[in-house]
Amino acid sequence: MSTQEEAQPLISHLIELRNRILKALASVLVVFIGLVWFSSQIYEFVSAPLIDRLPEGATMIATDVASPFFTPLKLTLVASVFVAVPLVLYQIWAFVAPGLYKHERRLIIPLLISSSLLFYCGVAFAYFVVFPLVFSFFTAISLGGVEFATDISSYLDFVLSLFMAFGIAFEVPVAIILLCWTGATDTKSLSEKRPYIIVIAFVVGMLLTPPDLVSQTLLAIPMCILFEIGLFFSRFYTKPRQNEDEQAEE
Repeated sequence: MSTQEEAQPLISHLIELRNRILKALASVLVVFIGLVWFSSQIYEFVSAPLIDRLPEGATMIATDVASPFFTPLKLTLVASVFVAVPLVLYQIWAFVAPGLYKHERRLIIPLLISSSLLFYCGVAFAYFVVFPLVFSFFTAISLGGVEFATDISSYLDFVLSLFMAFGIAFEVPVAIILLCWTGATDTKSLSEKRPYIIVIAFVVGMLLTPPDLVSQTLLAIPMCILFEIGLFFSRFYTKPRQNEDEQAEE
């Protein structure tokens, strides 16, 4: 095979990759266009857990002239990415699917669906469970001569970091299933390392969340529970043997 003939498949793969990336970006853009008119309402919804717990007379503030305009737009863009996650994952699936065996496709599709749902569950857990507890704790702390007033841009950065931390942390079951399925580890080995996993969960909670014990613990405990869930379901997946791969090839 000539060098030119070898280069053609690579070029076609690169073109396909470019097209999939453009379609993923287009899906995010379409969602953003649909949500941008409601950017103020979206920010009000996200800021409600703090607003409802502010001391009497306290409000959120904007320390930059353009913050009231750009901050809701930034949140809407991030929300568009969150909403478009299934569409983005589909583009990833459409790109890699032709190179997968039949039994691998049966595994990947449930993982793509479950990973999207788990990410949304992590974000919802942060909003409905973690935020009320964390903001109740923070607003209850009072210092003499210090008025509680949070900048809207700083608040957005804070909540987005928690959204991402909990969204990613809730992917633990998917990660465990993939590790066991690829043969990188097995359920018995993971079970034996359970005490270390618990310690790692609290370390990750410390690194991914703000420096307060409440949010760190609220991230570490679900990670431990999700580890057990992933450990249970990973028993149904084993490393595929080479002869099975060859028989399953389309």
